[in-house]
Amino acid sequence: MTDGTDRPNSPQPGPASGGYGYPQPGQSNPYQPEPAAGQQGQGFGPPPVADETFPPPIPDTFSATPTPDWQAMADASEAQRRKRRFLAIGGGALAVVLVAAGATFFLMGGDDDGSPDDKPTTAASGSPSPSGSSQSPDKKSEDDSPTVPGEPNLLRDRNGKMGIALSPGASLGELANRTEIRFKGAADSYAQGAEAAVDVTKSFTVSTRAYNVSETGPRMAVSQGDGVSYSFELGFEVVNGKKAWVFRVQTGDKGQAATAQQVVVDNVDTTRQWTLLTGTYDAEKKTIALWVDDKQAGQAQVSGIWAGPGPLQLGRARHHGIWSASWMGPLDHIRIFDQVLGQEQITGLKNNKLGKTRPTHSWLV
Repeated sequence: MTDGTDRPNSPQPGPASGGYGYPQPGQSNPYQPEPAAGQQGQGFGPPPVADETFPPPIPDTFSATPTPDWQAMADASEAQRRKRRFLAIGGGALAVVLVAAGATFFLMGGDDDGSPDDKPTTAASGSPSPSGSSQSPDKKSEDDSPTVPGEPNLLRDRNGKMGIALSPGASLGELANRTEIRFKGAADSYAQGAEAAVDVTKSFTVSTRAYNVSETGPRMAVSQGDGVSYSFELGFEVVNGKKAWVFRVQTGDKGQAATAQQVVVDNVDTTRQWTLLTGTYDAEKKTIALWVDDKQAGQAQVSGIWAGPGPLQLGRARHHGIWSASWMGPLDHIRIFDQVLGQEQITGLKNNKLGKTRPTHSWLV
């Protein structure tokens, strides 16, 4: 676990501290790796159409990786869900005998938590998904569609008015009781909001459930920014040879490593299991923090966050004037808050029971 540094390009501490994620003198830039000899970067999915409204495609900055077997992941998800359901019914049945007016009634209950609408699902890893119950404050029972009516490629904002458009290389996957957005780890696989969803000059929280299938990085799940750099990014990276989760912010307007601050955690599993990633910024205390599920991984002091131009991004981030760090795997439960969430609220976020805490924006919840 690493609490960030104000000089990611400075000499590294000892191996125990780990995790800066930026190239040292003489090392290659992890955001712009050179393709293998004789190999050109290649994308996935159909080519962009002529009237594409997204930013023009750029050469993929990473070598091509095999497309995930989404059907196998979904099949594994359903098999694990049925198995847990069977065990819950067989082992959790309760018998209560009520004697009233000479009559005996037997009431049998077998639900995991008594909430019939709260049915955990899995995706490949077998880990329960925090799918929302009917009592979730984010759920609008009158319309459960994950997309804007009549716009199958535009994610519906359940708490605001900002849709997120899918690029040709991103797709939606339907499971038992939820929808996820799937990314192929290629330059044409991302989703983009119509505008900035986060005011980085004020306190905020950004969170998503992430399933990473890549062993190499960087891979950014959520970011915001354009031009030369991101304002913030949340995702996966290989740091000092270790797979790690990272929340990073840019404090300067040139997008350089020396003006970036970050929190990194490299002592947890980062691949092939669902994880709730949450980054927070406290504008009053000038601190950023990274939460993994409902545990705080650490925090770092910052001078502030550069409010760069550009909209919210899913599945990629802006580095040195190019789009890179393409996410590989599914995301869901994407939420933005205009406040710093604390321990109790983030535990509620993990369990999908937010109480009176309301996001300013949310998608696929």
